[in-house]
Amino acid sequence: MTPSDPDSMNAIISKVLRYGVVLSSAVIALGVVLLVAHDGFSQVAAFLSYNPSQIPHGSFPVSFDGLAASLAKGSPIAVIELGVLVLLATPVSRVLFSIFLFAAEHNRTYVYITLTVFILLLFSMLVTPYIPIFGG
Repeated sequence: MTPSDPDSMNAIISKVLRYGVVLSSAVIALGVVLLVAHDGFSQVAAFLSYNPSQIPHGSFPVSFDGLAASLAKGSPIAVIELGVLVLLATPVSRVLFSIFLFAAEHNRTYVYITLTVFILLLFSMLVTPYIPIFGG
């Protein structure tokens, strides 16, 4: 299996996506188990039920610092959030791996195209929230 073989590139990319989804699922499942162990089934059912009069519905970490602090405290909700972040990072990591795979086969055109896509993804995630027109 060589990077220049299109079938091997597809196999590598599919493994990246598969492992990302499996890892995300495992982290989310761990968070759910911790949530049930921490609060019990009845509390979790009440916690997860939608009640528009109680919006916002709890205090959840909304920044990386907040997530890290909540994970350090052992918050089950933070573990679930981490699993969702891993799931969101999976397609981004696929683009990153594609850059290296195209570089390994010396395909400069696709390296530049994929690098542009990767830069746009990072810009949209990291910079856009701070632009005033987008609510920053």
